[in-house]
Amino acid sequence: MTPMTEVEGRRLALSNLDKVLYPATGTTKGEVLHYYAATAAGVMLPHLRDRPLSFLRYPDGPEGLRFFTKNPPPGTPDWVRTAPVPRSDDPGARQVLAQDLPSLMWAANLVVEFHTHQWRRDSPAVADRMVFDLDPGPPAGVVECCEVALWLRARLAEDGLSSYGKTSGSKGLHLLVPLEPTPSEGVTAYAKKLAVEAQGALPELAVHRMTRALRPGKVFVDFSQNAAAKTTAAPYTLRAKGSPTVSAPVTWDEIEGGRAPDDLLLLAGDMPARLERHGDLLAPLNDPGQARALPRG
Repeated sequence: MTPMTEVEGRRLALSNLDKVLYPATGTTKGEVLHYYAATAAGVMLPHLRDRPLSFLRYPDGPEGLRFFTKNPPPGTPDWVRTAPVPRSDDPGARQVLAQDLPSLMWAANLVVEFHTHQWRRDSPAVADRMVFDLDPGPPAGVVECCEVALWLRARLAEDGLSSYGKTSGSKGLHLLVPLEPTPSEGVTAYAKKLAVEAQGALPELAVHRMTRALRPGKVFVDFSQNAAAKTTAAPYTLRAKGSPTVSAPVTWDEIEGGRAPDDLLLLAGDMPARLERHGDLLAPLNDPGQARALPRG
């Protein structure tokens, strides 16, 4: 019989709690759910609230079948809220919202990576944050990403913009910038401009084009995730990797000190102590007082 639990008045059926999802660490599905409930929820939910979600599902672990979904999956409870996100192929499309702990735990039970847009449901295609996804091409790694991130931080500061870093949960870094509401196409254009500048300033280190032939040994400064239709791994989500890595906030001191590939590798088990020490390093992203306008032109 599938175990039932009650979360803030909602009854949830939790399945396969003893199933090992991450063989490298022996991490079970029950431990994954405990991470979201006991560690991540308090800091993660503010970053998910009102942002339509996409899911990368990996029900049999990272080595099993993986598939990306935007539509609410069959069997979604009627108390899980959704928002309209019209698409060219489906004008009536809707996506899930994780507005509260029951919704978060229902989604986590599906075994997913959480991915969000840069805009909120009440302002589709009007972003309140900008993202740079720094993706290294081997043999480059997170050390090279740190160098590019430091350049971008300085360049953004010239335009009066603050930036905050988090690990991608894979090999790279994400740089996030709180914005006054701005049409996504304008954010994408500005981010592309800075990506091109980064390549010009760091020609041996950065590249702004996705072409794989250009990327070995360099960091791809991916600006495209600012497009209204795109999503990015959410803060604190676990990733479908060999170990339960987290897309976790990091300090600028840690980025400046990144000297080895594992320096910014953070696992679910690392997060309680980090949160006790730092709190939510990305909290400014949800503070309207921290948002700034993009420079004109």
